[in-house]
Amino acid sequence: MEEPWLRGPIPGVSPLLAPLLASFQQAREDLAACTEALTADQIWSAPPGFGTLGFHLRHIAGSTERLMAYLQGRELTPAQMEALRSEKEPGADRDELLTAIDSTFRDAEAVVRAIDPGTLADPRWVGRKRLPTTVIGLLTHIAEHTQRHVGQAIVTARMARRTMEP
Repeated sequence: MEEPWLRGPIPGVSPLLAPLLASFQQAREDLAACTEALTADQIWSAPPGFGTLGFHLRHIAGSTERLMAYLQGRELTPAQMEALRSEKEPGADRDELLTAIDSTFRDAEAVVRAIDPGTLADPRWVGRKRLPTTVIGLLTHIAEHTQRHVGQAIVTARMARRTMEP
């Protein structure tokens, strides 16, 4: 099967917004494949010099949710800040982590589908310092940040398989 960005236009979605949706679908597929059959111990083991796979999976969901809040012109909630602080804490298994990512992506996709492409240059801000960006700037960053952590997750999953083999 072709990668999501090569599967043609997404019905009802502006071609200016579709790349983010393709990025999310690529992440879903890559993460499902690279984590297949991994145990909770493997997901939360830290290969020397690396973060855990569990962290990367939690961070993909958490960062997407936080960046989407900024996209919508909202500040982060105390619950989002607490989730950020606890991203490295072990506990969730593969299915729970992938379900959290999928749920976050579905929420984000609904927001993206409703964006008027005429607003892509509208200003937005990020963080307590209110750093300036735009709607398209945030959308681009969400896509590239997601893919950056997917790549790290793939490498970490491979290392976890090798370091935990009997």
